[in-house]
Amino acid sequence: MKKRCRNGETWDFEHEIGVLGDREVILGLDGGTTSTICICMPIFPFSDPFPDPLPVLSRAVAGCSNHNSVGETAARETLEQVMADALLKSGSNRSAVRAVCLSVSGVNHSTDELGILNWLREIFPTHVKLYVQNDAVAALASGTMGKLHGCVLIAGTGSIAFGFTEDGRQARAAGAGPVLGDRGSGYGIAAQALTAIIRAYDGRGPVTILSSNILQILGLSSPDELIGWTYADPSWARIAALVPVVVACAEAGDRVAHEILQDSVEELALSVKAVVQRLGLCGEDGKGSFPLVMVGGVLEANNKWDIGKEVVNHISKSYPGVLPIRPKVEPAVGAALLGWNFLLKESHMEPCKTSEEWNCAVARP
Repeated sequence: MKKRCRNGETWDFEHEIGVLGDREVILGLDGGTTSTICICMPIFPFSDPFPDPLPVLSRAVAGCSNHNSVGETAARETLEQVMADALLKSGSNRSAVRAVCLSVSGVNHSTDELGILNWLREIFPTHVKLYVQNDAVAALASGTMGKLHGCVLIAGTGSIAFGFTEDGRQARAAGAGPVLGDRGSGYGIAAQALTAIIRAYDGRGPVTILSSNILQILGLSSPDELIGWTYADPSWARIAALVPVVVACAEAGDRVAHEILQDSVEELALSVKAVVQRLGLCGEDGKGSFPLVMVGGVLEANNKWDIGKEVVNHISKSYPGVLPIRPKVEPAVGAALLGWNFLLKESHMEPCKTSEEWNCAVARP
C-alpha cells in the first residue's frame, strides 16, 4: 500500500489498530468552503433495502477544502486528514475501504476530477473504487437517497443549482463564486449588506438599520472602520456569517434588507429554473413533477423571512410540479449513498430502494 502522510502522522494509527472482522466500509465526504465532513458507513448487502436509520460508524469534521479558496495543497491536506480521522474513529483502516466518494466544492471541470482522482490513487489501495463529484451532487443524493435525478439547490456560503436526468444528462447554474456573480448565496447577501452600509454612509443610498446592527455585531464604531475589517480578511465564510443580521433587519421592517433578501430569492429561483429548462425536468408541458432538494443555511426558515419557502413559491409559478425536499441526512451521507449506488451499477444491479423510494427522505417545508 502506498502511504501518503501529512507531517508524517496522518496514517500512523493504522500501525496500532486492526480491522474489525471482514467489515468493508464506504467513505462519503462533503467538502465545502466553510467545512468538510467525512462519514464512514459499513457496506450492507446489495439485496437489502436501505437500513432505517442508516448506519454511520463515524463522522469527522475539518475546515475548508475548496482549492479555489485555500489553495490545492491546503485543500488536499484537509481532505486527507478528515478521511483518516473518520477511519480512525470507526476502528477501520484503508484496507477495509471498498469505495470513496468525494463531493467537493471547486470541482467544476473534468480536469478538477482527474487531478483529485490521481491524488486519491496515491493514498488508497488499488481495490478501492474512487469517485469525485462537485459538492452539489452529494447534496442532491442526500435528498434522493443516492439516486441522481432531479435538481438540488445549495445556498450556504456559496450557491449553486445542479440537475440530473435519469439518462445521465446534467446541467448547472451559478456556483462560479463571488467574483463571477453569486448574489443568491450567503456571501452575496452579506456583501450586498456591507455595500448598502457604505452607500448609506456616503449619501449614495438610503438609510438602513443594517448600519447600526452590523457595526454593533462587529464591534466597530463607524462605517469607515468597515473597510479595514472587510479587507483584513475577505474570506467568503467570514462575510457570509453576517446573513442572520440581514435577515433580522428585514424581519424588523428594514426596506434595504428586505430588498437584498428578495434579490436573493429571485437569483436562487432563476438558477433552478435555468437547470430545469435545460434538462426538461418538468416534462414537455412544463407541469411534470421533479424533486428539488434544498440544502444550506440560507434556505432555513426564520421567524418571518423564509427564503427557502419564497424560492419554492417563485419556482412553482413557472413549474407547478416542483417537489421540494428537505433532506433528513446530511450531504456526507448522501456522498456515501452515491458511492454505494455507483458500486451497484458497476455490479450490473439496480440501485436499492426503500419502500417509498427516495421520498422517504422528504421533509416538505
